[in-house]
Amino acid sequence: MTDKSALRRALRQSRRDHVASLPPVMRNLVFLRPPGAVVTALPVGGCVALYHAVGDEAPTRAYGKWLIENGFTVALPWFAGRDAPMDFRVWTDPWDDADLVPGPWGGALQPADDAAQLTPDVAFVPLVGFTAEGARLGQGGGHYDRWLAAHPQVVAMGLAWDCQLADDLPTEPHDIPLRAVITPTRLFGTL
Repeated sequence: MTDKSALRRALRQSRRDHVASLPPVMRNLVFLRPPGAVVTALPVGGCVALYHAVGDEAPTRAYGKWLIENGFTVALPWFAGRDAPMDFRVWTDPWDDADLVPGPWGGALQPADDAAQLTPDVAFVPLVGFTAEGARLGQGGGHYDRWLAAHPQVVAMGLAWDCQLADDLPTEPHDIPLRAVITPTRLFGTL
């Protein structure tokens, strides 16, 4: 079996190099709104979970703005602490993050403790790598796989840079596949 830690390091470096090569204006033009095929798959007025992108992860802020402007409720992951299970809470201000606070891991912001708890209909999940068939290599904590296993009705999709596509990834029985992955140039999967 491939060493997942080494694979994560290599994929993160590839992502870092790719994002560093993009002109700043280009970084602001990608991921402005979900593609039409994704929009038609979203339940009208439903709840959509995003993640608060950190560093060179595929950005989610513009999706958050677009979703709210088009009548969706947006949620972000929330943790009571490092040992607590992941939950989702409402994100009302993707324009300036006024309703977010530092999470237990520092970089990623999360809703405040008093934000409304939500169960999203669709969850856009972060990833380090993915395959065209929907396999996902995450950060390694297992938070999304555990949450998705407990909420099998939720449609899981990924956002990624094209360089994160892998021919093959090591998977385990607990890994939850993605229904679709959106990159700046392509939509992988079927909705």
